[in-house]
Amino acid sequence: MNIQPSTYSPDNAVPSDNRVFGARDLFSLWFSLGIGLMVLQTGALLAPGLGLSGSLLAIFLGTLVGVLLLAAVGVIGSDTGLSAMAALKLSLGSRGASLPALLNLLQLIGWGSFEIIVMRDAASLLGTRAFSDGSVFASPLLWTLFFGGLATLLAVSGPLTFVRQILRKWGIWLLLGACLWLTWNLLAKADLAALWARPGDGSLPFAVGFDIAIAMPLSWLPLIADYSRFGKHAKSVFGGTALGFFIGNVWLMSLGVAYTLAFAPSGEVNALLLALAGAGLGIPLLLILLDESENAFADIHSAAVSSAMLVRLKVEHLALAIGVVCTLIACVAPLAQYQNFLLLIGSVFAPLFGVVLVDHFILRRRGQGVVVGLRWPALVAWLGGIATYHLLANLYPDIGATLPALVLAGALQFVLARAFSGAQAPAQA
Repeated sequence: MNIQPSTYSPDNAVPSDNRVFGARDLFSLWFSLGIGLMVLQTGALLAPGLGLSGSLLAIFLGTLVGVLLLAAVGVIGSDTGLSAMAALKLSLGSRGASLPALLNLLQLIGWGSFEIIVMRDAASLLGTRAFSDGSVFASPLLWTLFFGGLATLLAVSGPLTFVRQILRKWGIWLLLGACLWLTWNLLAKADLAALWARPGDGSLPFAVGFDIAIAMPLSWLPLIADYSRFGKHAKSVFGGTALGFFIGNVWLMSLGVAYTLAFAPSGEVNALLLALAGAGLGIPLLLILLDESENAFADIHSAAVSSAMLVRLKVEHLALAIGVVCTLIACVAPLAQYQNFLLLIGSVFAPLFGVVLVDHFILRRRGQGVVVGLRWPALVAWLGGIATYHLLANLYPDIGATLPALVLAGALQFVLARAFSGAQAPAQA
């Protein structure tokens, strides 16, 4: 069955007989999205400050907590059949959801551009290594246009075509092979015992490392329902999502830490890429590079779904326009360290989904119904969570900010919703 996401308005639920994703489909999708060059580079951010042992602990704990939250939000998509931003209307009201939709659009354009830049830089490096600096295959502009066009094409074709026709059939096996090869190369060439015994330099508090690790799965919170709304059952959505993303993200981020410490101690992006390119004639890196286009596809497609709530155009037309915008940004923007970008995303969307999770699972008990206008107590709880995040991040960085902000926002939602139950009464929009 070849169903296009544009068949459904973002405001309308996917019919139950067209929800075709099973646990294997969702495992394949989220294992793939948990893998990528940006995941490897996020591991490289942790390596100098925390060392191997500290980085792996931060990655394990941060990813574990993050995927449980991610999978729980995915269940909201399967419960309602709604896109991610449309489902927010249940918690924030029909008007209150416009602000996160706009913020989501902006951050996804940023993520899509980042993904294209990462692919561009890696492909240019591989081209230079295989040919020469003057070769057309080393041209950054060529690779920017190529990967921008590829990601846009995938976004226009839609998630069902991509997951069922490409990723599930053969894409996931290539990714598994690439990860296994990189792991074997590391075990064969690196002294992991010595790396394990070497402590980090202390430049990064463990709590900040945890926040960086948890930011990877949490960065997908605002768009997971765009895909889980096609899931058959809540159980398969939760299990396939959590297991797939956990394995892929922990594996690749850990490799990023280990390769940086073993072969690229300077921590520079090019040094890490050169170390990865030395494994298996660069073929595993090339496969992961191609897989990165799937992340850009998800960003562009979900940006189109979010913008469809703001302007009444078809999703595939918006995906085409957003893909062009991301490609143009990538043509002129350098790849800067994006640690602050990851943390900023966490400061906005982690508290938001603390509100959403409490509202959906505790207050409404997975029920539906949309409030016309605003659910102002939910907005107050969200703002309280954001304020808490930045207060803790600036004044008490050693204790972390993401989980406290999420928990506090959820607690505020529960208290305010009960105190002002009249303002929370659902009504069909």
